[in-house]
Amino acid sequence: MLPTILQHLEHLVAFDTRNPPRKIGTGGIFDYLQAQLPGFRFELTDFGAGAVALLAVRGNPRRLFNVHIDTVPDSPHWSADPHRLRVSEDRAIGLGACDIKGAAAGLLSAAAQTNGDAAFLFSSDEEANDARCIAGFLAAHRDQFDAALVAEPTRCEAVLAHRGIASVCMRFRGRAGHASGSDAMEANALHQAARWSVAALDYVNAQSHARFGGLTGLRFNIGRIEGGIKANVIAPDAELRFGFRPLPSQGLDELHALFRSLAAASALDSYQATFAGPPLPAGDIASAEQRRLLARDLADELHLPIGNAVDFWTEASLFSAAGLTALVYGPGDIAQAHSADEWVALDQLQTYADAVARIIA
Repeated sequence: MLPTILQHLEHLVAFDTRNPPRKIGTGGIFDYLQAQLPGFRFELTDFGAGAVALLAVRGNPRRLFNVHIDTVPDSPHWSADPHRLRVSEDRAIGLGACDIKGAAAGLLSAAAQTNGDAAFLFSSDEEANDARCIAGFLAAHRDQFDAALVAEPTRCEAVLAHRGIASVCMRFRGRAGHASGSDAMEANALHQAARWSVAALDYVNAQSHARFGGLTGLRFNIGRIEGGIKANVIAPDAELRFGFRPLPSQGLDELHALFRSLAAASALDSYQATFAGPPLPAGDIASAEQRRLLARDLADELHLPIGNAVDFWTEASLFSAAGLTALVYGPGDIAQAHSADEWVALDQLQTYADAVARIIA
């Protein structure tokens, strides 16, 4: 099956699905996917802004395989054309080969080897921080499926839990003036942003004891602070962007309220959540643990090895939040994802395709 997988992967890598710039339409790679799945029924939906979803169904399956076909942009550090697949003795190298077009190639190959019921959802906006495909799919098809196997690089181990994700833009206000003034300490918007930063870091450090499913603590990062005019002018405004990744046992809403409260009300101009994704499994502490156990049962039923919980976010959590039993399972290692000369091991491609074929046979 490996030569067929690599043939598909060569074609899939050749399609430019970099996101951004989100210039992904309903033709191109989606034409190719449909041409390789004879006997399937198709529903192709354009949600706008480069978000296109293709649902391919054969028979009447209750389990869904999902894989995104968009990639991150390439970097100048690639040693060759990122859209030309290179195959060495043990790996396939190309943009998206690991994250996660290798899985898409495996689905196509497995479908050709079997005739059982199967459902594949190919989406094109996972890398965008403006995901529309899964939400749109769930709105239309939630009741058709009981479980979702979402492909991301997990070294062909079933991942049952991962962190949520949130990105925030905060704006602080101050009063412009001469830096020699006695009010400079309080009137400076950058000082307020710095005070908030210290308080936030202290809070995050205090959460180091929190645990869920092998994950520990709250992940947090201040990514950008901008503002001010020059050294002798009190900064009248400042913008701070940060992100955090909670455990499944830590609520996004509660954390947003906490981080907002750490800023002085008189200094906070706005607090805007720019992106949010629930953890896997989704729900409160009790329901999250119940859903994790259901996902473990599913992995056991499908004879998939169970791996550790991971720190990166996936769209499996969106399926979980909608009530499906969801797990993450795919070829490759996250360490190679988004890297220059991104690659996936050949034996991982084979293992994934074999597992899919066994499940749908």
